[in-house]
Amino acid sequence: MDDRIHKQRIADSLEEPTREANRLARKLGLDPFPVNYWIVDYDEMNELIAYGGFQRRYPHWRWGMQYDRQRKQRQFLGGKAFEIVNNDDPSNAFLQESNDLADQKAVITHVEAHADFFRNNEWFRMFGTDPEAAAMLERHAETVAEYMADPEIDREEIEEWIDHVLCLEDNIDQHRPFSTSGEWEEDSPTGEDIDEQLEELDLSSEVKREVFDDEWLEQISEDEDGPTFPESPERDLLAFLTTHGKAYDGDSGKAVEYEEWQRETLELLRKEAYYFAPQKMTKVMNEGWAAYWESKMMADENFATEDEFVSYADHMAQVLGSPGLNPYKLGFELWQYVENRRNRRAVIEHLLRVEGVTWRNFNDTVDLDAVLEELEPDPVVDDPVGHLEELDPEDPRIDREILSGVRDGELDHETVETYPWKLLTYQGLAERHYSLVKREHRGFLGSVSQNELERTARYLFETDRYGSIEAAVADVDRTAGWDRMFEVRESHNDVTFLDAFLTDEFVEDNDYFTYEYTHTTDDFRVTSTDAADVKKKLMLQFTNFGKPTIAVEDGNFRNRNELLLIHQYNGVELDFREAKQTLERVFELWGRPVALKTIRKEFDEHDIEVARRRDREPEPTEQGTLIRFDGESFEREDLPDESVADIAATDLDYDTKPDEWL
Repeated sequence: MDDRIHKQRIADSLEEPTREANRLARKLGLDPFPVNYWIVDYDEMNELIAYGGFQRRYPHWRWGMQYDRQRKQRQFLGGKAFEIVNNDDPSNAFLQESNDLADQKAVITHVEAHADFFRNNEWFRMFGTDPEAAAMLERHAETVAEYMADPEIDREEIEEWIDHVLCLEDNIDQHRPFSTSGEWEEDSPTGEDIDEQLEELDLSSEVKREVFDDEWLEQISEDEDGPTFPESPERDLLAFLTTHGKAYDGDSGKAVEYEEWQRETLELLRKEAYYFAPQKMTKVMNEGWAAYWESKMMADENFATEDEFVSYADHMAQVLGSPGLNPYKLGFELWQYVENRRNRRAVIEHLLRVEGVTWRNFNDTVDLDAVLEELEPDPVVDDPVGHLEELDPEDPRIDREILSGVRDGELDHETVETYPWKLLTYQGLAERHYSLVKREHRGFLGSVSQNELERTARYLFETDRYGSIEAAVADVDRTAGWDRMFEVRESHNDVTFLDAFLTDEFVEDNDYFTYEYTHTTDDFRVTSTDAADVKKKLMLQFTNFGKPTIAVEDGNFRNRNELLLIHQYNGVELDFREAKQTLERVFELWGRPVALKTIRKEFDEHDIEVARRRDREPEPTEQGTLIRFDGESFEREDLPDESVADIAATDLDYDTKPDEWL
């Protein structure tokens, strides 16, 4: 009872911040899902993190392992859980009761931005417009729990089956809208193994020997011109297995039809993989988006009070300052770049329409410091409370309804003094927080290149001219940067986001570089600061969730009903130890031998030594390879170049831009 009362008191104290954070978010142009906020303790937070943000998941040992890892990470490494929120309508966010008020406010503003991203990014709509995720996952949990409680089914078999499927959970086609396996259509029929066809004919052994002698059977088995399917490589391996797979029966040594629990478990795990895919595909965008708007609300709009600001600044420093590839920091900086670049373009477009200003004489005729002074926000939006009597209800930057309420006495002055943003509209807030005049971005306008000036002038279709720079600047739309951010938020994922905005300018300004293992020094070294190399490296980490791209090439490989998988090689070779472990899992879900076609890199020791003396990297030889597992042992064979031409890396593959994204 005491614990519930304590949590209720915390919830009551956060009622106003949650309400006002949502209102501010909507003023800023966000359109979030409704959010339910829950107060949880330390252990409950660890459990939720282990469960991926939900209160109930199917029974399996992985959750306990993840819970233990999370608990130890926080206990021994000093990690702090600020929030967890799920993609659902309404969204559910969990606040840890031990966090102070500044942290809770930061979490709330962060969550409102996440809920906006969930609702408006098209990649989340690939799963469906009404996710009802919590209800779906609870149904899945009940289904698996019922199977585990069935005395006819061995619980260990179910857990092992789940292990097999989870090993392949990222092998779906995340660029295709979700459909159940029943709706998933296969282009061509399956091929059947000759032995299985003969079994179905129920022929006597004498007839089999007379009509189908061993020589004929062997010849047929080795005929590689039998029916193949699918017609083109299929990336949704889980759907393919659900439709065409069989379970391997160790007792009989044969493939048998899936039992009901096996097929249903495979299908529900596939559905969950599709549900979580958009979050993996948009990690940089989503976290950067939430960090950007959290900062806008907490710092720029003073949602954190003076006595809370130091704590909030420490909170943000922890989020943005964590080592390694930090999606919060990268995303935050990229969103700022999107905003600044669009705002700069809008200003340049107007200045190039001033009489006498061209892209050639731009730097000689335009005083950019004076332009920045003109772009400073109007005092009435910079400090609306201090200019309350001057506010014009007809001004599109002013919220007429709120202003009327204040002047009529229906809304007290203390409220707008605490939340001055209430007096402003989206247009007013965009001017109030115009990025180019902020101290940290004041050099961005002046860094415009001659190439950008020429390109902007070439595509400038406006014919009206301005008589002065002041007139041109006064006509600049201050919402341009935010409007562009909302457009990008709707349609991009991490790969397309990085491809579009990871420019030379961004890489140079933010000091990004690549590093990798070098054979000449036997350690990791910085290898490039070139934007193209940084982009390639980052996109390799985000394409297909940073995992190898595997597809089904043939479900009747060599006319033996074997499964042939292909690795879409992009210059990074597989870890062969992990590849073999994965094939062992796939075998259990296919029930028959499985093979994987890939490319490996080979380095000649003599070439390495010569390269070391010349202080350069050796050139590897790329060799096509087939790995086959028959349930007992592995075989490996080299393939001729023509056999792997379809999976070999090209310039396009190295950039990891699939054709459909171009």
